[in-house]
Amino acid sequence: MEVPDYQSLMLPLLELLGDEKEHTVRDVREKLAAHYGIDQEDRSPRSAAVLFYKRISWATTSLKNAGLLEKSSMGITRITSKGLEVLNRRPNRIDNDYLAQFPGFMIFNKGRDSSGPGREEPGIELTPFELLENNYQILKDQLAHDLLEQVYAGSPAFFEKMVVDLLLAMGYGGSLKDAGEAIGQSNDEGIDGYIKEDRLGLDVIYIQAKRWRNQVGRREIQGFVGSLAGKRARKGIFITTSHFTKTATEYVRSIENRVILIDGLQLAQHMIDCGVGVTELSNYSIKRIDSDYFTED
Repeated sequence: MEVPDYQSLMLPLLELLGDEKEHTVRDVREKLAAHYGIDQEDRSPRSAAVLFYKRISWATTSLKNAGLLEKSSMGITRITSKGLEVLNRRPNRIDNDYLAQFPGFMIFNKGRDSSGPGREEPGIELTPFELLENNYQILKDQLAHDLLEQVYAGSPAFFEKMVVDLLLAMGYGGSLKDAGEAIGQSNDEGIDGYIKEDRLGLDVIYIQAKRWRNQVGRREIQGFVGSLAGKRARKGIFITTSHFTKTATEYVRSIENRVILIDGLQLAQHMIDCGVGVTELSNYSIKRIDSDYFTED
């Protein structure tokens, strides 16, 4: 049987998880493969089974971003109350157009056409290089979302270590031991501390990091700026796993202190760029003709 596209898998996948039980990735694969008659024995890179698994993964990602599914723990997926509400409506099909009604899905697909990965405006044919770049960005965005879910699933101690690892990887000074001692005060799902701006310790930057799902408003930022004043500090970094309100970002622009705001997606992108919590899966080198080589004297 021909492998269905990932959008066609969305409704069967949601119906499968409609029993409100927790399902492993393997369980989902086996049941959907049986439903569609996909041979799971052939695991070669170009097999129908491998393609089918990739499409299940992308369908799961889309439903999760829309808030219809959630990961209860590593490798475990279950339906949400919102997902059950959708099933109760008995839709004939769930696809990207249907998911466009959910803000979480639209945030993930911001700047892209909702008809699918790598698509731009209808009628515009993209070059292979443009398609590669678009799909690379889609994969990177999804990795960022998955990283945030891992951060939420971890302990406060892990969050503390991750922030330290990232700041050091970004080039802030001191050793892992120094940073660990300075940023070691977990409180209210957050971290307060400081880190050297460079290895010589010529200046100190104060840190506040909140592992929150709710947005961070102006009041929290004002409190942070007030604590900077109490320490006679002029530089600070406020990190959150969620996002900042418009009033919070406007307030930061209006003050003399140098305060950098890093929201959840920026945090995840920094982790990807600095190699924190990620490992390289594939590496493609794009080459072109070297015109100078073929120029004859």
